[in-house]
Amino acid sequence: MERPDAPAPDEPVSARVRRRLVDAKKRFNANDNISAFLEPGELEALLDEVESKFKGVLESLVIDTESDHNTRETARRVAKMYLTEVFRGRYMKAPPVTEFPNAELLNELMIVGPITVRSACSHHFCPIMGRLWIGLMPNEHSNLIGLSKYSRLAEWVMSRPQIQEEAIAQMANLLMDKVQPDGLAVVMEADHFCMQWRGVKDDKTKMLNSVMRGSFLKDHTLRAEFLSLLNLKP
Repeated sequence: MERPDAPAPDEPVSARVRRRLVDAKKRFNANDNISAFLEPGELEALLDEVESKFKGVLESLVIDTESDHNTRETARRVAKMYLTEVFRGRYMKAPPVTEFPNAELLNELMIVGPITVRSACSHHFCPIMGRLWIGLMPNEHSNLIGLSKYSRLAEWVMSRPQIQEEAIAQMANLLMDKVQPDGLAVVMEADHFCMQWRGVKDDKTKMLNSVMRGSFLKDHTLRAEFLSLLNLKP
């Protein structure tokens, strides 16, 4: 006997995932990770669904995907790119990060960067390409993580459609939770292709912004030292 809440046989997988999120009262904005609400095999089913719907987009653009050898497989390529590459931070669980105790009681400024980051504007789905710097003031209770893990966490956070201001705030929240430092600073500089490729078509302007937490927010001397050590040259 079929369960009352069982999905209809022809219900799209996206509708099932959306229903779980709504029932759990969880947000699913463009820059949210929804991996906890995906069941085994559903990412592959989503890929098929996105492919099918993107074919409709190409048809509405009046592109002959049957005869045009360049676009015959475009819908599949785009679906795979979105789900497993450029937006993978929405659908994949956080990368494993081993944390070590601060055995030597390090309490001096640490800077990691520049980390190359790639994201996409949630307004137009155009690329955001940039660099990220992280400043940390650990304390005796802080957790230390390997250098490469900062890059892995940055990639996971940035691989979502979003705006730059929210992206680095998410990065700061994640690192504060994992490292538990006295202070944290995140700076990002990026080119926005939604500005370069369309609209005003200005290819010279970059966006530079920062998030300061804890001692970086309270101690202007520490903040000035961190900013002075960044290599912001091209």
